[in-house]
Amino acid sequence: MPARPLRDETLHLIDAVRTALAHRSDVDERRLFGSYCFFVDGKLCIAVKGEELLVRLPPGRHAEFQEMQNTRELSPEGKMQGYFWVEPNGYATRAQWHFWLREALAYNPQAKATPPRKRAAANPPPAAPSISKSKRHSIFDDDTP
Repeated sequence: MPARPLRDETLHLIDAVRTALAHRSDVDERRLFGSYCFFVDGKLCIAVKGEELLVRLPPGRHAEFQEMQNTRELSPEGKMQGYFWVEPNGYATRAQWHFWLREALAYNPQAKATPPRKRAAANPPPAAPSISKSKRHSIFDDDTP
């Protein structure tokens, strides 16, 4: 069954993450569990699902991030400590956006990588979604640089 098309808001957010990581040569993009994921140095770092960001953060700071507004744990049972969903209000300003990117990228070198799985030859990697060239992404509400 083919995947459903992504909404414009999701495509804009994916493009914003892609732009933020464009300076890196170790980024791999793929779909996983209904999310569009960005792996940095072979490790899940940031993902997009709908209008939410999934960020991988230090498990030792789990309680600190758990108390922040506009965030929720990926796994409330505590099985996936360090993974948090950030709602749009949590990254609505450039300062908030840069905070989450900086935190996820800072933790990435210490994060454990999942061993790569072999892909079946019949299943080529998914094509990267793209947004209309007539629209430039802006995830911020009238926020100037």
